[in-house]
Amino acid sequence: MPVTINGQTYYRTVEVCRTVGISRATLFRWLKQGILSKSERRDRRGWRLFTRDEIDRLNKEVNQISRTGGL
Repeated sequence: MPVTINGQTYYRTVEVCRTVGISRATLFRWLKQGILSKSERRDRRGWRLFTRDEIDRLNKEVNQISRTGGL
């Protein structure tokens, strides 16, 4: 379930992976490789939080890989 902080909606890792259609391992690998800048936002439990813009960038990456036959 998305979290709203100061009027901004954030999504947790599991929600991002489900929305984009990638595994947690893939998300963390892409973060490490710099495909998406590391998320510095975290909730009170220390879980990463992502914006809708970041999710959209991940979707573009998935679509680009799919078109080139990388998946």
